[in-house]
Amino acid sequence: PIPPEFENDDEQAVVERVKQRRGDEGLLELDLALLHSPPVADGWNSFLGAIRTGTTLPASIRETIICRVAVLNKAWYEWEQHMPLLRACSGITESHISYIFNSPAEEDTVFMIDEELDEKYRAVMLYTDCMTVNVKVEDAVFERLKKSFSKREIVEISSTVAAYNCVSRFLVALDVGVKNR
Repeated sequence: PIPPEFENDDEQAVVERVKQRRGDEGLLELDLALLHSPPVADGWNSFLGAIRTGTTLPASIRETIICRVAVLNKAWYEWEQHMPLLRACSGITESHISYIFNSPAEEDTVFMIDEELDEKYRAVMLYTDCMTVNVKVEDAVFERLKKSFSKREIVEISSTVAAYNCVSRFLVALDVGVKNR
């Protein structure tokens, strides 16, 4: 059933916590997949809730990261969920969105980044590409990020990249959402 109903009160409480975090939009296809394992869904809900609402990152930085990870991992369900959130952020242009969607992830990305993007976004995009594609981040890329962000923000950026790589891999592997088929 949608939403799932469990006989165990603890498991049903997980459903209620996920529904509470989602608010008016209700349970997503991602939630319904995760709820096949209530303990995993509960931990996921808490962790991603912290990433989405507990960090100091501006929404435009967070959503840039999430959308870029979605493109790099071909997680189209994730892209469709987060693109409207990015587009709603002030200062985000069509050029910004086009770069996220169309630019290749290569070692020399640092030289290819659209000069119309603010340096903070360029540093975040490069860092996201490195973490997602290579996992290891080169010193020069990390130094560039440090010029624009505090230590706390760097931890939050890194956590966001890592978390949404987890999300996208889950979505694609389990074919969650119609575009991942």
